[in-house]
Amino acid sequence: MELHAKLVRSQLSFFKPFVAGLSLEATRKGQDKLGELMTALHRREVLVRDHDFEHFQGAWVMPKDQRRTGVILYLHGGGYTCGSLEYAKGFAAALASECGVRVFCPAYRLAPEHPYPAALDDALESYQYLLQKGYEPGQIMLAGESAGGGLIYCLCLKLKELGMELPCGLIGISPWTDLTGSGDSYRENRENDPSMTPELLRFYAGCYTQDPTDPLCSPLFGDLTGLPPSLLFVGGDEVMLDDTRALHKKLLAAGCRSRLHIAPERWHAYVLYCLNENMEQDFEAINHFLDRTLSPARSLRWMRLDNAAKIYPAAKRRNWNNFFRLSATLTEPIDVPVLRAALDVTVRRFPSMAVRLRRGVFWYYLEEIPQAPDIQPEKSCPLAHVPFGQVRRCAFRVLVYHNRVAVEFFHAVTDGTGGLIFLKTLTAEYLCQKYGISIPAEKGVLGRLEEPSPQELEDSFLRYAGDVAASRAESTAYHLSGTPEKDGYKNLVTMMVPVDRVRACARQYGVTVTELLCAAMMQAIADLQAEKVPRRSRRKPVKVLLPVNLRTLFPSRSLRNFASYITPEIDPRTGDYTFSEICAAVHHRMGLENNTHTLRSKFAANVASEKSPVLKVMPLFIKNIAMKAVFNAVGERKSCLCLSNLGAVELPEAMAPYVQRLDFIIGVQAAAPHDCGVVSWNGTMYINCIRSIQEPELELHFYRVLQRLGLPVKVESNRRGRG
Repeated sequence: MELHAKLVRSQLSFFKPFVAGLSLEATRKGQDKLGELMTALHRREVLVRDHDFEHFQGAWVMPKDQRRTGVILYLHGGGYTCGSLEYAKGFAAALASECGVRVFCPAYRLAPEHPYPAALDDALESYQYLLQKGYEPGQIMLAGESAGGGLIYCLCLKLKELGMELPCGLIGISPWTDLTGSGDSYRENRENDPSMTPELLRFYAGCYTQDPTDPLCSPLFGDLTGLPPSLLFVGGDEVMLDDTRALHKKLLAAGCRSRLHIAPERWHAYVLYCLNENMEQDFEAINHFLDRTLSPARSLRWMRLDNAAKIYPAAKRRNWNNFFRLSATLTEPIDVPVLRAALDVTVRRFPSMAVRLRRGVFWYYLEEIPQAPDIQPEKSCPLAHVPFGQVRRCAFRVLVYHNRVAVEFFHAVTDGTGGLIFLKTLTAEYLCQKYGISIPAEKGVLGRLEEPSPQELEDSFLRYAGDVAASRAESTAYHLSGTPEKDGYKNLVTMMVPVDRVRACARQYGVTVTELLCAAMMQAIADLQAEKVPRRSRRKPVKVLLPVNLRTLFPSRSLRNFASYITPEIDPRTGDYTFSEICAAVHHRMGLENNTHTLRSKFAANVASEKSPVLKVMPLFIKNIAMKAVFNAVGERKSCLCLSNLGAVELPEAMAPYVQRLDFIIGVQAAAPHDCGVVSWNGTMYINCIRSIQEPELELHFYRVLQRLGLPVKVESNRRGRG
């Protein structure tokens, strides 16, 4: 939609006599309609999130194509008497969209109900709020039009008075800086300006302040020394032309940088209308100013793979996609457009996950993606094969099926804990946008508007690795086999068990819930091996790989991979084990190794290899051959399967009623056709057993073990007919 100057001018001129006679209430409604029109022009390019203060409201307006760091604090106009939050969002949307930067726009309190200093106090509170959000003053730009244009200078004078650091720059659009109306343009342009009259301005000033000469009301009368650079726009036909010209001269006289744009034949605050004749030139000037003062256009961030992640690209195979999956089933069908908007917000909060895999000379690395991936309808089995070329475009995917939203992650990006935080945060943002509820940043839900901290992006393996490296030598485990699914289909069996019953059973055997599940799985594998390998001497150790979330042992906030493993085992060649004996073996192994000293030494070997001068300069294709050989020799043969338990999930109170179910599924390895992911929610434990072979023998044995333990088990399966 384009707005042409002649058309807008004629419309403003037509309504000018009527506006002069309108009540304050009617004027406010008219201004709100203008804001809605401006917002509509950029609705597809921005996302909006309201924020409540004690005495007023504000809103974040965020571009879907964010190209800059930092934020613009935009203060709307309206003579201090008009301008709701909807009006403020109007030009804020234009700024965000055209400049690729976040904008925060407060709807400060209005006169005459709230005269001076209410507007200034609210502007100051908004500035302090941005500081509390983690923005440095050098990352904050002030912008405002009309009364808001004057208010940004009043705010700077107030900050000087308080001894606070000033923002990096100011963008004033027809700023009202002299509430006394002393400039000649008030008289000379009275008939030329189609949108404003001196009489109306005097009325607004009287509503706002009893002393229009106060510099905190009329900044033209203040000491402007030390103010940051200014960019000023004003129409050549507007009544407040001299306000801006005088401000520009005084800024220069005070030694401040200032650039003034006077648009011939344009009216008060003409920039807000995004006129076809002026918009390109105006926003070119704004973007140039932002480049010089706020921040340059942001380049895509890149990161090295963390220590645990380096093996995944090298070890890739056609039948192993190195993905895992987390999903949330909600109470109502997923609204895909709303989910898309929520995903646009969430990916900006997780720069370590919203990435693609790139190939370098010496290592693979991760590069931030410019925008969120498309949301796909789920038409196949969970963890269906992902071509490696797709990982190079985006290292995760979002799938929707009726009430369920699922996120599947390439394991080089994050681990189960980090993935769960992403899913929680995405789901929270979706619910906020869908139902208008407020969900706090707690219980693993991150603040969607916060800037990611450096700690979230760190490779914690490098930080906490020990000096002594543990041996990687381990015995070969028993490997289950069967008939491979020729088309890559993954069979999923979900067993649902009451959490309280599992906990009671674990207490009975003196173990943790994870240890109990591990022992049950080892019992099932031992039973199955006894059937398939009758001769005891030919049996192999039964070993289950248990991931350990290292964040529980080390003070890390990393959202990348930060997990190690412990591999409890029994050797069936030594005789039959009772279930109590298996529990004791698992508990003993966990007690020996689940500590900072042992786990640091486990990943120290990998860290030492990464730091090797020879390995650093080795070309990537040679590294891949070497790492694949090590993985084939050590990685896949050290366990029968992986059992990963994310534990009992907590959600914010406002979010919980909308979530019916959570699921966690890990991808099967090439040489180990089974894996098991466990997560508990709302009193139910969901045990997801996935396999790449046709035979459900292991699941049947595992089910029987759980039944023998007295646990009530409900089973679901996606097994297809064999015809």
